[in-house]
Amino acid sequence: MGKSFNELGRALKDLIKDMNSDASNSRSFREERYNNMKISMDPSSDAQPHVIIQIGVSEAKYSLTTQQRINGSLGPDERYISRWFGRIGVMDSLKDAWKDLAKKDKETIDSQDLEDIDELKKKKKQENKDK
Repeated sequence: MGKSFNELGRALKDLIKDMNSDASNSRSFREERYNNMKISMDPSSDAQPHVIIQIGVSEAKYSLTTQQRINGSLGPDERYISRWFGRIGVMDSLKDAWKDLAKKDKETIDSQDLEDIDELKKKKKQENKDK
């Protein structure tokens, strides 16, 4: 079982914090900026496996296949993402999460299709009774 979005977010935040602790700008580094970081996926909006990362008001979508940015921007924080993708277990966890979400999304769509079919059958049956 892969890591949760919260665990993945914490791992990214820790990476950013570690990379800035030794940097010359460590005094100006604002750790609280990363407190509201969000990691999500939306298979219903895009069938291509992806992860969406929000840091503050910035948001970017990355392909899980190529690990390249699809759209959006995280500004200077972009440099941390490829390193985070390279950490052991991160890509596997992201891909597992995608599979789980895509499966749930498909089940939701399939159940909606069944409801639509049932509704059509009821209408057809009612039309036949009315004739």
